[in-house]
Amino acid sequence: MADEPKTTVDRLITADFVITMNPTYDVYTPGAVAVTGDSIVAVGPRDTLTAAYAAKERLDAGNAVVMPGFVNTHGHAPMTLLRALIDDLRLDVWLIGYMMPVEGTFVNPNFCWMGTQLAAAEMIRSGTTTFMDMYYFEEAVADATVQAGLRAVCAQSVLRFPTPDAGSYDEGLARARDFLMRWKNHPLIVPAIAPHAPYTITTDLLEAAVRLALEYDAPLHIHVAETAQEVEDHRKEYGIPPVPWLKKWGVFEAKTTAAHCVYLDEGEIRTLQHYNVGVAHNPSSNMKLASGMAPISRMLEMGVNVGIGTDGAASNNDLDMIEEMRLASFLAKVNTMNPTALPARQVIEMATIMGARAMHIDHLTGSLEAGKRADLIVVSMDDARHMPYFRHFADSIYGRLAYAMNQEDVRHVMVNGAWLMRDRRLLTVDVEALREETSALAQKIDAFLIHREESVLNKLVAIGGVAQDKTFEVQVKVRSNDLTSLKLRLHASPDITFLRGSQRTQYDTYFIFDDQEESRLRYREDEVRPLDSDELIDVIYRLTLTTTAKEREYDRSVLLSRARFDAPATRSRRFYHEYFKPQRVIEIHKTRRRYHIRYGGTDFALNLDQIIKPEDGGSFLEIKSRTWSRQDAERKAMLIGELLKTLKVPDEALIRAEYVDL
Repeated sequence: MADEPKTTVDRLITADFVITMNPTYDVYTPGAVAVTGDSIVAVGPRDTLTAAYAAKERLDAGNAVVMPGFVNTHGHAPMTLLRALIDDLRLDVWLIGYMMPVEGTFVNPNFCWMGTQLAAAEMIRSGTTTFMDMYYFEEAVADATVQAGLRAVCAQSVLRFPTPDAGSYDEGLARARDFLMRWKNHPLIVPAIAPHAPYTITTDLLEAAVRLALEYDAPLHIHVAETAQEVEDHRKEYGIPPVPWLKKWGVFEAKTTAAHCVYLDEGEIRTLQHYNVGVAHNPSSNMKLASGMAPISRMLEMGVNVGIGTDGAASNNDLDMIEEMRLASFLAKVNTMNPTALPARQVIEMATIMGARAMHIDHLTGSLEAGKRADLIVVSMDDARHMPYFRHFADSIYGRLAYAMNQEDVRHVMVNGAWLMRDRRLLTVDVEALREETSALAQKIDAFLIHREESVLNKLVAIGGVAQDKTFEVQVKVRSNDLTSLKLRLHASPDITFLRGSQRTQYDTYFIFDDQEESRLRYREDEVRPLDSDELIDVIYRLTLTTTAKEREYDRSVLLSRARFDAPATRSRRFYHEYFKPQRVIEIHKTRRRYHIRYGGTDFALNLDQIIKPEDGGSFLEIKSRTWSRQDAERKAMLIGELLKTLKVPDEALIRAEYVDL
């Protein structure tokens, strides 16, 4: 009987091991994969497939593993261009203080295209065939990804404030809609939307993003519970943690992938499982930023699809999924103090098919199965790290990969049936062409940061959301050991009209800088109460930048001073301390009775202050008024002089120094 004719396929790849990551975790030793066009035709024992298929191209890999390419479930590909911009900072200082100012100045479509090409080269070389991205100008990211031949879920970011690609969140939503519409049904790109995080969006924006995702049946990607501070702040603002809040606004009705999820309780994990929300676990980034250890083992036990992500290269600082697998397993073992947690096969599952499930694209990729896209890698086992090979334990091949593999072992990479790398040679990305462009960009960013670091004011302006106007005021300070007598004289004067008053406890932190201008940045926490009452009615946080120099001195030590910057403080004292890195820090606490008065037809603020830190700091009278012209300042200085006479203040009690100098 004549042999059955063979079916012709485009490619037949054979190796000593084929790991499928299919539902039964089939491993063929030796095995083969047959590919035609963009899809897998068959996977099975080598002899069976070589007997059934004739190939136009055949690769006999020998002592190697053919397996699904890695699925990177969270990242910001263009941020390869910000790798090592600054390291070893807390997340808020790193993000608000450095990343966002640089992004606001330099991020444009070319930045995103070039950064994605660089990311693609790195991912291909370490075996990643699919990734999930969240950034700006996502169309440029998608285009660069297609040029490199990778598969990606590309999520267009939307935030409540202006971003590099949108002046408002309405503009951001319009950009996202256009992106979803134009890239739907692309063979390599799944377009998605990314409302960045609960702390950078509004409920209106979130609802609109969910509507878009549902309208286009598109994935939705969002950061969730990355830091303890984020969760604490969210509880204070909304009364509930992020996960139930997101559920309330319908986020989990979409095909959602939540990045990080470090701080979740069991109820929240159960919610994610119930709504089939995928989780992107980012071990390197969470460790480097000291965000914490996500409860991954518990998530897996409860049936949540957890994938592995690298996060962006600015917080990792590489895109190596092999390293992430190893860290994910070890971190889970330490976190649970259980060496059996997250074993080798499971961590490889997370990096392949479970990652695809977490991204809601497991019908396309993540395992080697007939009908799925031909996204695979060939991993050499020739290096000494893979010797010897024990056969008594069926899963030993997974341990060899999870715990000993590195990116140099990845020899060949295929996506959608096309080779992206052969014998470690990239076929779709020209790294040398990128080298000159990225170096030129780095020089520009360096110049920007050097200029910014030259002055405290520049650094203030860079973090945005602040008023830059200078303010001037005339003021005088009087040392007094008897505030009660001063208060009586104030009320006894018929020429002084009391408008309103309050009592305050003020906690001032002065950041002192040894720069050319001798800058002083004051962070004030101001607790406000009605006069003669313990009821707290407000807490005001304010940031004021001054210098030691005074603009002018008038009679009786009345000074004209200038605040170069004065605005609400939108960040914590800790943030400003870590961001500005002052040479010295001085704390002054005081109680203050503040009276708003009118004298000579002019409004003044009159403060009776008692310094409580440092102890025995003394008591003082302070009179001040904002001013806007030289003539106005002279008139107000004259009126302050008259007020001092009315209050019978002797010249020797007048002081020229600020509290911080005393």
